[in-house]
Formats: sequence, structure tokens, C-alpha cells
Amino acid sequence: MQYAQFGALSVSRFILGSNPFSGFSHQSPARDGEMRHYFTNAQIKGTLRQAESLGVNTFIARTDFHVMRMLMEYRDEGGALQWFAQTCPEVGSHEACILRASAYGAKAVHLHGGVMDNAYAQGKLEDVPAAIDLIHQKGMLAGIAAHNAKVIAWAEEHLDVDYFMCCYYNPERRDEHAAHDPNAGETYLEADRQEMTALIQQLSHPVIHYKILAAGRNEPAAAFAFAARQMRENDAVCVGIYPKDQPGMLAEDVALLENGLRLTGTTPG
Repeated sequence: MQYAQFGALSVSRFILGSNPFSGFSHQSPARDGEMRHYFTNAQIKGTLRQAESLGVNTFIARTDFHVMRMLMEYRDEGGALQWFAQTCPEVGSHEACILRASAYGAKAVHLHGGVMDNAYAQGKLEDVPAAIDLIHQKGMLAGIAAHNAKVIAWAEEHLDVDYFMCCYYNPERRDEHAAHDPNAGETYLEADRQEMTALIQQLSHPVIHYKILAAGRNEPAAAFAFAARQMRENDAVCVGIYPKDQPGMLAEDVALLENGLRLTGTTPG
């Protein structure tokens, strides 16, 4: 496993995502339900331990009560993955989520991508700098996520962040609402992927590339090869898995990323 440097943290270049753990398939409500039934706490913890065995040292998960409970059990049982926390608007404000992340030992916090997209569209960004300051005051790395490349460009210009979460696609426009709507039709456009990956090359801090598989719509080998070509030496990817019908999915995805990085030669110096 290759590792990137995010501030003082060593971060595996493959980061395990958690959307499937929480039942966010970005495919259909029925698929959401399948994921929730499959990912019991025991199944989630087993997946985290498998990630550890493959050299992954970081996972991203929401600051909700389901994650808090699972994380407590996982750590009590010896789990060692470091947690990058994502705020989630349905269970509290930026401040509440940040304080919860700090209390449960997160190493970093980023502001929810849908919230950032919506705040940008509505011109309501005045509370964002204070949230970033609070993350830093609590001794954690601070970042923002976004699906809209214009939000990332704004943050590069106006915020003191340590990393960016850059979504390859903008499938569900958040101009009017911040929360994900499972019944909304999602659109994955190549133009959005090209816009975001072009912007990534200009950013001054590490980037976590996410939704590189277009929520299961892209062929994995091609998707990881494309992402590897876009990644700079201290960038990483975040990928969630749903291995119900493909038990080797996590190991296969890690191998695809590692192979792509070897071919591009983007090894951190």
C-alpha cells in the first residue's frame, strides 16, 4: 500500500468509504434497503478489519449515531483505522458534528458535500470559515467536500483547509436542498468529471478523489486507471464497497488502484 501525507498524518492512498454502510447506494431506494440489511455492525467491523489487513489505514464515515456506536465497538475490539469524519446535516449543525467527531477521536473532519454545494448556491457561506477554525481548534485536520467544482475553487481561494474531498460527478444538484434525495434521478456526466479533475491539478492541498466509480456505474479497472492518472503524489481515493455478491471486492479494488499508481509512477516523495 502506498501512503500520502495529509499534514502530520500518513494516509493510505486507498481510503475506505462508508456510504454503503449507511445505506446510500446512489442507485435506488431498493438498493439502499439491501445495503442496510446487509451491513450489520458485525459486517461493517469485519469489512474494516479486512481493510486493515490490506494496508488501508483510513476510513471516512459520517458523524451520525449509527457510526458512533459501531466505531465504539470496533475500537473496543482492537480496531485501528483512523477516522476522517463527515458532517451530516440531519443530526446537527457544523458545530455539533465537529464536537461529536472530536469526542470520538476523529483525526480529520470535512464539511458535507451537499451542504457545501447548497450553501454556495444560496450564497450562505458565512459560517463556513468558523467551522473550519473550530476543527483546527480541536486539533483535527479540516477539509470540505463538494460535488460542484465551483465550490472547490471557492474554497481554494477563501478557506484555510488541509484537504479537499472532490467528487468526480455532480449527479444530484443541491441548489435548493442540501440532503440527498434517494428518489431523485441521478446523472453522471463526463463533462463534470473532466471539470473536477482539471481543477484538482491546480489545488494547493491534498485531494481525496471520490465517486470515481460513479456509484457502481463505471467499469472498475477503467475507473481506477483513470483516477490514478489524475492523482498527484499526496492524493488518495475514497471508495465504498458492497461485497454481498462479490466477497473479494475490497481486495480487488485495492489491487486495481495499486496497479494504476505503479503504472503512473505517482508515488509520494
